[in-house]
Amino acid sequence: MKIQKDKVIAVSYELEVEGKIADKASSEAPLEYIHGTGMLLPKFEAALDGKVAGDPFEFTLTPEEGYGVYNPKYLVALPIEAFQIDGKVHEELLVVGRTLPMLNSEGQVVSGTVAAVDEKSVTMDFNHPMAGKTLHFTGKVESVREATEKELREGLHGEYLPPEEGCGHCHGKGECHKDDEGCCHGEGECKEGCGCKH
Repeated sequence: MKIQKDKVIAVSYELEVEGKIADKASSEAPLEYIHGTGMLLPKFEAALDGKVAGDPFEFTLTPEEGYGVYNPKYLVALPIEAFQIDGKVHEELLVVGRTLPMLNSEGQVVSGTVAAVDEKSVTMDFNHPMAGKTLHFTGKVESVREATEKELREGLHGEYLPPEEGCGHCHGKGECHKDDEGCCHGEGECKEGCGCKH
């Protein structure tokens, strides 16, 4: 069976970025998704079109084909008061390199990485962690099967369900869950390079 729209695909892979393995999925715990539904990067899916179970793959995505070029406009200095919880700034959370869930002006949860901290402000980087990076994937197609009607209707992990029935957020590998702060994560918050576009 060939990879095409609405088939359930399982792949093992390694993602190399700047000479280092940034992400991987083993054959024992592969990345699974429904092909052609927009859950993964378009060029990632296009590179797998027509392959069958057992086929190896290797391809490289430019920043434009992956998570976009790095945009300095997404580097934002916020007053330290913005990080108060119950009137207190939790400085242990404000560590350079740490990713924090934040609300944007439309009330949506967005992830930002702490880029710098001083006494009065915190500089947050809202670029995707893989923005500006060239992504080199190698791997193997582990399986290809028909999606069930339920999977096509609800998603492989319930991601098409309304929020009250499922979390309604993007899934990386594994089931979506909410942490203590109510932030929705796949396994490792959609795994930076798994091909998930969120």
